[in-house]
Amino acid sequence: MEIGPNIRRLGKGLVNSYLVQTGGEVTIVDAGAPSYWGELPRELAAMGRSLDDVRAVVLTHGHSDHIGFAERIRRERNTPVHVHELDAALARGEVPNPSKGLGPVKIAPLLEFLVFSATHGLLRIPRIQEVSTYGDGATLDLPGSPRVILVPGHTPGSAALHFPAHDALFIGDAIATHSVTTGVDGPRIAPFTADPAQALASLARLDGLEARLVLPGHGQAWTQGVAAALAEARAAAASG
Repeated sequence: MEIGPNIRRLGKGLVNSYLVQTGGEVTIVDAGAPSYWGELPRELAAMGRSLDDVRAVVLTHGHSDHIGFAERIRRERNTPVHVHELDAALARGEVPNPSKGLGPVKIAPLLEFLVFSATHGLLRIPRIQEVSTYGDGATLDLPGSPRVILVPGHTPGSAALHFPAHDALFIGDAIATHSVTTGVDGPRIAPFTADPAQALASLARLDGLEARLVLPGHGQAWTQGVAAALAEARAAAASG
């Protein structure tokens, strides 16, 4: 699905993976669910590209619903997978998920997410055997030249990726626009966050950043800019 000029999304919004094209080459931001591997060639073709044009997968953090098909594309295509250095062990499956629980829950949305997980391969994720790491503030030498902003809280190595030329901020699970545990829409701290207080405080690292598109790991694209997304997320946290 086209999200913006030279940006496409795999998935319908419950769990997201994004393709970003620059100069005929593609960076994948998050690898969603393993089943998305079957959708990938079609979405690349819609951009006029193929698997041969994919230069890297960049993970916003090391949770399984962002790892998705990353190990498969690394193994079969020798495509490098990048993750923040603080989440490298998590992505490789060497440490447990730091999440402290679900938070508020409504049965129907949570059941929808669990069914999706079971039917899209998320319950048996092949851990990534080899990752490349990046640090806070780095500008990655990849299509789109994404700049890294560390926003810890959801996981220790959660990062937002700013693609200035695409007017887009890929925010991972620092903010979700759909809660998979309650079904509520709108920017908010995502469920399954290890340290919600730290996650909320980390949003200050995005203050002043300008991008029209805010693209989350869960939920629909936010098109009203970073400042409005941050304001909504802070208001949601304050209201409980």
